Amino acid sequence: MDELDYLPATLDALTKQETFSPFEVYVCVNQPDRYWSDPALLLICQRNQQLIAYLKNYNFLTLHILDYSSLGLGWKGKQQGVGFARKALFDRILSESDSDDIIVSLDADTLVGSHYLESVVENFATHPRMNALAVPYFHPLQQDDETRVRAMLRYELYMRNYAINLLKINSPYGFTALGSAIAMRVSALRKIGNITPLQSGEDFYLVQKFCKMGGLSLFNREYVRPAGRYSDRVPFGTGPAMRAGVRGTWESYPLYPHSCFVPIREAYQHLEDLYDGNFSPKDNEFLSFLQKDNHQEDIWYTIRNNVSDFPHFKKAFHQKADGLRILQFVRAKFKQNSVEESVALYQNMTKWMSQRVPRWFTPEMSFQQMSIQQMDSLRLLLFNEEQTLRKFYPIN
Repeated sequence: MDELDYLPATLDALTKQETFSPFEVYVCVNQPDRYWSDPALLLICQRNQQLIAYLKNYNFLTLHILDYSSLGLGWKGKQQGVGFARKALFDRILSESDSDDIIVSLDADTLVGSHYLESVVENFATHPRMNALAVPYFHPLQQDDETRVRAMLRYELYMRNYAINLLKINSPYGFTALGSAIAMRVSALRKIGNITPLQSGEDFYLVQKFCKMGGLSLFNREYVRPAGRYSDRVPFGTGPAMRAGVRGTWESYPLYPHSCFVPIREAYQHLEDLYDGNFSPKDNEFLSFLQKDNHQEDIWYTIRNNVSDFPHFKKAFHQKADGLRILQFVRAKFKQNSVEESVALYQNMTKWMSQRVPRWFTPEMSFQQMSIQQMDSLRLLLFNEEQTLRKFYPIN
């Protein structure tokens, strides 16, 4: 929606792909149909029409244009937003593709290097058991707006801190879900019943579906570069987070200390005892949380009686204790004993990479006191740490 200023650069990046694999590009131009009758929003419709005209005259790629923008074709009622746009794209692709084809999801503002598509194809070819890929990402910094740059860096520190915490405890849900950084086999998307169309968060639930099915990978030698920009088109995600950050309200995106994840790690370590009936859920905060959340007296007893062995019990456990439940638990635990963001990050980095923590970084130093270069150096350290952990994430 209203991507006239961004999509041409993304298409240009795709024309420069050095790959032997033929590919086609599907673009969904969309907005609610009611925008046409709202003078305050009419400009979005007009710009979308300019974009459609641009795409129709674009001769450098095999393009398929999905028009959910022209008068009478826009979204109706509650069926609107990025989730429905992705669903429309995937529906169209699934109707025209072979099972062994690969779908590479990008956003209109996402840039990639010239070897990106080939790296994804090679990744799937090298790993036949891989069904989907949560691609690494790195937001480029646009130096024209210091406030925006700081907000982008702070949000990325939040995402990387959360992902590393999960990867450090060997959680199967240690992925970061960005709609612009997902690739999947057509056969796998069909198997999970396609994407669930939501106004936001659809990318998280999509990757979680793949995680539960099995065959999710987190590493790729090439990464995507999504734009960091303000947006209020979805309830949460990068755009809303940046808008909140500019206002100084980071409450929804805290830097969690590693202590919030320790009960989850301990629960993982006691799974076999839990299966054997030798460990009480009451002795672990995470298990107690899951017990209460499921409103059952003993959910593990029920699961135990419905599986044949421990591997099946372990799989059933992770189906229950999924990425959403983990996030809910971590948030609840953090509220009980919150920690200043710089203190949490310092403690975590000291635990993870004690020899690489910059000497200038102290727990008393707030992000407001840091220069952009200092924040960016912390981001780069976390990026490299996360890349190492992603590489060893098992494709189950």
